[in-house]
Amino acid sequence: KGLEALGGASANLTAVACNITDRDQVQAVWDHAVATYGRVDIWINNAGISLPRKPFQEHTVSDLQEIVNTNIVGIFNGDAVAMKGMLAQGSGYIWNMEGFGSNGQTSSGLGPYGSTKRALNYLTKVLIKELKGTGVGMGYLSPGIVATDLLIQDYEDDMAQWEKVKKTFNILGDTVETVTPYLVEGVLKTDKNGKRVAWLTPAKAGGRFATAGFKKRNLFDQIDPRKTMDQQGA
Repeated sequence: KGLEALGGASANLTAVACNITDRDQVQAVWDHAVATYGRVDIWINNAGISLPRKPFQEHTVSDLQEIVNTNIVGIFNGDAVAMKGMLAQGSGYIWNMEGFGSNGQTSSGLGPYGSTKRALNYLTKVLIKELKGTGVGMGYLSPGIVATDLLIQDYEDDMAQWEKVKKTFNILGDTVETVTPYLVEGVLKTDKNGKRVAWLTPAKAGGRFATAGFKKRNLFDQIDPRKTMDQQGA
């Protein structure tokens, strides 16, 4: 659907469906890219899932297995395939996408998700060391709080809590259209191993809170299906 929305495949754009928990499917993405463009210069491990916020003991075994398989095993697969391919070609840069918990920050209800992102941070540090001096780079991408339906889904079982945290998210959050160009520019400029490209820095967050009383922002009404339903029923 995303490819169709952008006008379909072209000389500069292609896509392959992939289950990142399956190493062979991830390898197929690499092979398709090489067959189409000749090589892969930048590889971004972005795929991931979250779970509804709830007490840890209320998550099913299936829930926990799914988030670990996607957010950890999936990254294992992505990094392994990209490292093997880039080491063979002699250059390239791999980016792992950070999220809440990557820096050790904690929050009730985010145990499973935060644990996977903390693990990703550790893995990235190790792989930066392993790739030192090889011509292949590894780094961190940190988008901050991005207003998407996935963020809303974290609170699908607790509307009252969502209304509370939404105030903070509206201060610190941004849209995909705002964050993406910044990350892309940072990725394209980076050529040294071990770099981090971060949108929401501590200084920027402090500035947002300092000016929150003067700048009202509402990022979520257009993408929150519950809000849309309330408006239609009014």
